[in-house]
Amino acid sequence: DLPINVTNKTFCSTDWPVVIPNELFLILGALSFLENLLVVAAIVKNRNLHSPMYYFICCLAVSDMLVSISNVVETFFMLLIDHGVLVVRSSTMQQMDNVMDMLICSSLMSSLSFLSVIAIDRYITIFYALRYHNIMTFRRAMGIIVAVWLVSSVSSAIFIAYDSTAVILCLVVFFLSMVILIMALYIHMFALARRHARRISSMQRKQSSPPFASMKG
Repeated sequence: DLPINVTNKTFCSTDWPVVIPNELFLILGALSFLENLLVVAAIVKNRNLHSPMYYFICCLAVSDMLVSISNVVETFFMLLIDHGVLVVRSSTMQQMDNVMDMLICSSLMSSLSFLSVIAIDRYITIFYALRYHNIMTFRRAMGIIVAVWLVSSVSSAIFIAYDSTAVILCLVVFFLSMVILIMALYIHMFALARRHARRISSMQRKQSSPPFASMKG
């Protein structure tokens, strides 16, 4: 086939856009749901994992499960509509799309928030090890979990209701702030671990070196 020249760019008429089938998204969403379900089941059944850190990990898995559920449900309805099995009005489709968007937005916000909470929890464990159980109590952990879910749900509803540039800017600022916070905490923890490793290696070298014996004639 002859190439087609459009605005100084050469395209071949045989080039076709890559189309990813909806069935693939459905399978990936189902697999992600099952993986996170196993994490939640393991934490719930094992009493040794009933601690604030694992509660936060469990909530993170639940957030990812909600993303998978919304993806599976949305893809399933799209398949039904594409194959003519289900006929839905445009207004109903818009409402369903808003619900799915709100669920996805809430899940993503809660996932980022719980990732930050897990990083803060690890930071307290390392730098305030002796006071950890006094700082991160069960009641305080439950309060953090409820606050994260509540703020994520309310914020996602507001973001969906008010579709504007300010909303997108707020989401970008929230995402960047969470990423910066997580990176700063883990860099500080890595620096402390590296400092301790150097101290341990220097102590081992001192212990392994032979003692200096002075002889007088």
